[in-house]
Amino acid sequence: MENRLILITITGQDRPGVIAKVAQLIADTDGARIRDIEQTTTHTQMVLTLLLDLSAGGSSEKPLIKDLLFQSKEMGLDLDFAVISEDEYRRKTAGNTYVVTILGSRVDARSLAEVTGLLAEASANVVRISKLTQRELRCVELLISTDGQLDIPALKRKLLQVGGSQRVDVAVQKERLYRRAKRLVVMDMDSTLIQVEVIDELARLAGVGEDVARITEQAMNGELDFGQSLAARVALLKGLKEEALDEVYRSIPFTPGARNLVHILKRLGFRTAVISGGFKFFTDRLQQELGLDYAFANQLEIVNGEVTGRTMGRIVDGECKAQLLEEIAEREGVTLDQVIAIGDGANDLPMLGKAGLGIAFNAKARVREQADTHINQQSLDSILYLLGLSEREMDEISA
Repeated sequence: MENRLILITITGQDRPGVIAKVAQLIADTDGARIRDIEQTTTHTQMVLTLLLDLSAGGSSEKPLIKDLLFQSKEMGLDLDFAVISEDEYRRKTAGNTYVVTILGSRVDARSLAEVTGLLAEASANVVRISKLTQRELRCVELLISTDGQLDIPALKRKLLQVGGSQRVDVAVQKERLYRRAKRLVVMDMDSTLIQVEVIDELARLAGVGEDVARITEQAMNGELDFGQSLAARVALLKGLKEEALDEVYRSIPFTPGARNLVHILKRLGFRTAVISGGFKFFTDRLQQELGLDYAFANQLEIVNGEVTGRTMGRIVDGECKAQLLEEIAEREGVTLDQVIAIGDGANDLPMLGKAGLGIAFNAKARVREQADTHINQQSLDSILYLLGLSEREMDEISA
């Protein structure tokens, strides 16, 4: 016998006891069982949907529908129903699901129209929309489904254009277990965890600011080999007193939201790391101040209290960053799918590509285009929205 599936939709003013009364009527109907259920409430208005399977019973569905209609009317609610086939149900549940996160200072109707219009062009259906912020509409999460696989690179290119014109960030992730099971977060230091490039600050004190800044910019844009550019910049710092390094660290401005991000991640049981193409002198202090689990960077050679203009040990370039990320993941016993990497420069691309989720944070154009997703927001803890955390949950954890 073909399954008899009835989709029930009940709408109206939310109140206690609605589900209890509806479920009791279904429980009292021989052969009726609930295959699916979902309720959403916006302010005081609720939408309750139930998919009922009546194939196990020999009686008609009409008495149950009649009772549900009567009960809904008694509660001041509206009820609608539709008969769907088993084939239709299987098609709906066999598709691919993705999560689209829209984030900005304000998510307005125009940005929603533009983003969902692109999703419609890709034959993606919006299954659920959730507001992740409490007051202003600053972050919206869409669960979408498609019969086939989305062309993520092509869709991302279009969403980048829409995001730029509408001043919002749009991230697309495959909805699967590992999206919600991230366990390790690896961050760059300069212009990510902190707001400055440390080597530029050191160069300013050494009186070679313009020379070093020029080399730094070329390196961040991928125009120079990192190892060569690092050696050239460090050589210009020769003779700088160790006290100058302390002075720079004391004046470093953290990126807004950085402390809160690390605090929430630690409360949630994440392991955290900073991997920098900068200097260990600073990452070690950041690790201690923020309580990070790991810190890796280049080792400046300091002799008799002065920088010699050389580094010691292996160079932490892009490939080394990716390797260190893998080593930490192996040590912590997590898969790469459970790793988040955050960075802003070309030197970060290898580790962003290794991680299950690579996030370009206020990054250069080339990095934004190649990373899994990007965020151009002032606050680093905005990244938590990509994990599905709501503003209310963040506030509860931070309290």
